[in-house]
Amino acid sequence: QVQLVESGGGLVQPGGSLRLSCVTSGSIFGDTTRSWYRQAPGRQRERVAAINELGDTRYADSVRGRFAISWVNINKTIWLEMTDLKPEDTAVYYCNVLTRSSPTSTTYRDYWGQGTQVTVSP
Repeated sequence: QVQLVESGGGLVQPGGSLRLSCVTSGSIFGDTTRSWYRQAPGRQRERVAAINELGDTRYADSVRGRFAISWVNINKTIWLEMTDLKPEDTAVYYCNVLTRSSPTSTTYRDYWGQGTQVTVSP
């Protein structure tokens, strides 16, 4: 079982910055992708950033160049640095870990945090 605890959301003005953190604990068995998703009211959840075990990152077009995801292994934390925030970035942000179900398994499991609200408004 993997537990994820997010923090760092809040209210920020357009053009401002926020940094979200997601502290992870529990057993992770490799071939892992760590991601941040968001969901705005009335919209589907979308992935905004992801990082794999090699450190390769991917971003949604809407946030590329403004958001940065990182993974710090020593304190088991996934970070999302958000700059130049826009009102359309307003959403609940969730961290996600996709990892093998066991060391030798070919199946994967998804784990989610509880979400943290980000509101971008004047």
